[in-house]
Amino acid sequence: MDTLQKHHISFKNAIAGIIWAFSTQPNFRVHVFLATAAILLGVWLSISYLEMSMIVFTIVFGLGIEMVNTSIEAMTDLITREWRKEAKVAKDVSAGMMLFAAIGTVILAGLIFLPKLINIFFR
Repeated sequence: MDTLQKHHISFKNAIAGIIWAFSTQPNFRVHVFLATAAILLGVWLSISYLEMSMIVFTIVFGLGIEMVNTSIEAMTDLITREWRKEAKVAKDVSAGMMLFAAIGTVILAGLIFLPKLINIFFR
């Protein structure tokens, strides 16, 4: 199998993973909806190229973290379905990672969007 074909298969598998996450994970869909809203708000507010780059980076980072969180949960369930302290730690830390990223994203969005929204609505 040549290198290009291997990359093609890897790319197809990656797209399948994204589609699976979107179609089965409600939190992933919420993140995609909020990401779309943030981009549209950024366009409407005419945020700078740097600000939009930061928004896009945090969106990609957040969606990636959500997928890692889902992967850790699925792998933990594959290893054991019974309650075990180690499984709980893995799932809790994974969820905490997502929460940590979400809080950072909200702070960044607030720093970028709030001054512009305040300027529009409270001039």
